[in-house]
Amino acid sequence: MNTPPSKPLVPPRAVIFDLDGVITDTAQYHFHAWQRLAISLGLPFDEAFNESLKGIDRMGSLDRILARGGKVYSPQQKLALARQKNEHYIELISTMDSAQLLPGALQALCAVRAAGLRIGLASASRNAALVLTRLGITRCFDHVVEVAEIERPKPDPEIFLTAAQRLGVRPVQCIGVEDAAAGVAAIKGAGMWAVGIGDAEVLSHADEVISGLDQFDIQHYL
Repeated sequence: MNTPPSKPLVPPRAVIFDLDGVITDTAQYHFHAWQRLAISLGLPFDEAFNESLKGIDRMGSLDRILARGGKVYSPQQKLALARQKNEHYIELISTMDSAQLLPGALQALCAVRAAGLRIGLASASRNAALVLTRLGITRCFDHVVEVAEIERPKPDPEIFLTAAQRLGVRPVQCIGVEDAAAGVAAIKGAGMWAVGIGDAEVLSHADEVISGLDQFDIQHYL
């Protein structure tokens, strides 16, 4: 078996980050919002199941939750339930501030900018702009692509390809940073170098895996 190269074959011109689990951890807010909805519907929901929703968009997550109850919901009912969850989630994230940045996140963004690279965000969240505002890092990004702007969510590569297009760089010139297997699949499907954040076994398709952005050194790729 061939050993993968330690760095991209093409020098990168941009880094495209995921948001949740990479720059900040909103998993607890999603968990509480989904759990509140599930309880109101009489459905089971725990942290283990919440983990299985990582990287999945809102409607996809809702479908998985509702499937546990066996009841059929109309598209209109699903939209209403999704709105209900989102309203509670927005209440929760409205309390966020820069203290919720994960270790090394701001330093990594500043280092990428100092190296002269473009910076993008490719998030499965429909509230990414609000989260960035609460964290005080909106200006760190040249372009932000939310799942609402695309037709096919992760693991489809569309969101990363869209980010690269808006940044004005070829996909092969991009590094993608993700904490979810679906996100890594999207990065690789886009033809980008994939850096995984978290468990190497879960993110086995990434080109490399690090524990967090405090281990991300942009100079290594240049």
